[in-house]
Amino acid sequence: MEEMVFGRRYRVTEKIGTGGMAEVYKAVDEVLGRTVAVKVMHPRYAADASYAARFRQEASAAANLQSPYVVNIYDWGQENDTYYIVMELVRGTDLKSVIQNKGALDSRRVAEIGAQVCSALSIAHGYDVIHRDVKPHNIMVTPDGSAKVMDFGIARAGNSTMTQTGSVLGTAHYVSPEQAQGRVLTPASDLYSLGVVLFEAATGKLPFDADSPVAVALKQVNEPAPLPRQINPNIDPGLEAIIVTAMAKDPSARYDTAEEMRRDLLRVVQGRDVTTTPAVPVEVGAAAAGPLQHTAVMPQVSGDSYEGATPSAARRPQPRRRAVWPWVLLAVLLVAGGLALAASNGLLGAQGVPVPGVVGLSRADAQIAITEAGFVVGEIQEINDKTAPTGQVIDQSPVPNATAEKGSAIDLTISIGPKQVEVPKLVGLTRDEAQQAITDLGFVPSVDYESSDKVPVDEVISQQPEAGTPVDEGSTVAFVVSRGPKVAEVPGVVGMKKSSAEKTLKKAGFKVSSSEQYDETVAAGLVISQNPNKGFEGTEGSTVSIVVSLGPKRSTVPKVIGKTEAEARQLIEDAGLVAQVTYFLSDGTGKVVEQTPAKDTKVTPGSSVEILIDATAP
Repeated sequence: MEEMVFGRRYRVTEKIGTGGMAEVYKAVDEVLGRTVAVKVMHPRYAADASYAARFRQEASAAANLQSPYVVNIYDWGQENDTYYIVMELVRGTDLKSVIQNKGALDSRRVAEIGAQVCSALSIAHGYDVIHRDVKPHNIMVTPDGSAKVMDFGIARAGNSTMTQTGSVLGTAHYVSPEQAQGRVLTPASDLYSLGVVLFEAATGKLPFDADSPVAVALKQVNEPAPLPRQINPNIDPGLEAIIVTAMAKDPSARYDTAEEMRRDLLRVVQGRDVTTTPAVPVEVGAAAAGPLQHTAVMPQVSGDSYEGATPSAARRPQPRRRAVWPWVLLAVLLVAGGLALAASNGLLGAQGVPVPGVVGLSRADAQIAITEAGFVVGEIQEINDKTAPTGQVIDQSPVPNATAEKGSAIDLTISIGPKQVEVPKLVGLTRDEAQQAITDLGFVPSVDYESSDKVPVDEVISQQPEAGTPVDEGSTVAFVVSRGPKVAEVPGVVGMKKSSAEKTLKKAGFKVSSSEQYDETVAAGLVISQNPNKGFEGTEGSTVSIVVSLGPKRSTVPKVIGKTEAEARQLIEDAGLVAQVTYFLSDGTGKVVEQTPAKDTKVTPGSSVEILIDATAP
């Protein structure tokens, strides 16, 4: 495989997956030294301006989601002709594979997984992030049994192709009715999709299936789902009630929030009664004999229509929203040519005119394009965006090429440029603390290292930009970390002349201290020994001691001629020599008359000095 590096830091090691919209690689983050997953979108999607704008917006938002039940997004960017997302590498199996291998799961296990997914969705919805593609393929089950939701942001980015290509239609089994019709999505849309996932996990079957994605989507809109107990009679009644509530055709009849749904799922896990009373499954898209122009009144629902789903409902206080299911269903069915779906859009087609694509245009140009196409500008939302310039349209609803009535409104999302964030103070922090401080604020860390004899190892020496500087969110913040005092290898200088040894050591970054001593084997002026020895790793600027030879030690023969024997012996002994005395009879002065070697001769210590003394004859 050709070497690939994304963002100059994520080095690919192997390919681990391929999908309809992206390829997934295992990679190493060379800055932080951790293993990550890199999802690389196919270039054909990146070429769509609407797709690219949605991708930037949603990937940025999804990167803020922090939860044990979310596959965390660390980074994202553009590389050549495509986009990539860097995410947590999760060990485990996707829920779809688990269902395919095991079939229907135990009700409590299904509720446990559902509660964890709800926890992830609750956090996302709090950031105004709608997943839009909740399905078992996007839920990882780790070896310890935890569930992690992935692909936040990617689903929304890909939504612009829903009406144009078949690449996203594989998710039709899990889309909500409003998503199938191309209507505005809300957090309740994710809860519907999760309801389908839980239905499949609890029964081993999908609630709706057909030969084509469009046919499946038609069923999502028009047909009531079968009750889970019709497929799995052993399903927990409380879990069934939760699934039916989540899969209500009307978004307002579903759970108000993911947190509310999570609480009911936890009651199933704990073996307690749930609080929801599901809406009666009603076929909302069936053909009518003629256009209805009044409120249709539904007959009272018989007891076996949903009896048993919540066995203790009668003795339990009901939540205010669902305390009494409306007996009156307001049905607005537009019938044209006998077709119930003549006015729907998105997957189901529509009458009207195509919506112009204005993503990437300036605000003024977008308004002109919308007006010229026969539409009006609707709500305008301004948000920070790391890549789009201020004033550029980065999202629109309805999406480009969707069909809508002339004169209807097109809502716009417009960039106000990157969010400005103050750079935190990093100097004095450890490397890990600095990296955490930077990433928590949405910056990208860039680390370098430098030796310092003043700053402790692993502590930040300097940073750029300086603390308190306001910069664009997502900018790179560089900082330098201390390696501690610089370390160098001590060179070997034994046997060198003193001057050469000093020069060599100083060049290596060391100071030199020298002393001298006699040595019988090393010539004078050469280094006898050093401390530390060659090869030792010492701190730069530390001292290396050397001992320089004075050569062999020599004694100077003293002048002893004319000295008495006692004086001569003392002088010779003081010089480290040995006196060898010879006497001859003469005048008897008792003094030295001759010596060998002569005075001032250099001899080896301990050598003999012969002296001749004039002695008196006996």
